[in-house]
Amino acid sequence: MYGASYAEIMEDSPALARERERAAFDRAINLMRRAAAADAPLALHQEATSYLQRLWSLLIDDLVKPENGLPKQLRADLISIGLWNMRRTDQILQGDASGFEALIYVNSLIRDGLQ
Repeated sequence: MYGASYAEIMEDSPALARERERAAFDRAINLMRRAAAADAPLALHQEATSYLQRLWSLLIDDLVKPENGLPKQLRADLISIGLWNMRRTDQILQGDASGFEALIYVNSLIRDGLQ
C-alpha cells in the first residue's frame, strides 16, 4: 500500500489488499495509542501524526481516481473522513487539539470495516 496504487494492490487479490490496508491502519492506531500516553515524547506525536497524514494522503489520492472501484458516495465519504483526519493531526501538531482519542476511534472503525 505504501507506494502502490489501489488498483495495483487489488490486482494481487482483494483479501491481500484488505490485509495490507488493515496492517497500515493497525500501525497508525498503534502509533497514536503510544503517542496518547501522558509521558509520550513530542517525537512520538510527530511520528504518529506524520504516518497518519501519509496514510490518508495515499488513500485520498486513490479515492479521487475515477478508476477506483468503490461506489462514488462511499469514496466521497472516505475522502471527507481523510480530510478530517488530516485537519485533526494538524491541530494536534499546532497544540490546538489535545488528544488522539477521536482519531483512534474513527480509524479503528475504518480498519474494522476492512474485513
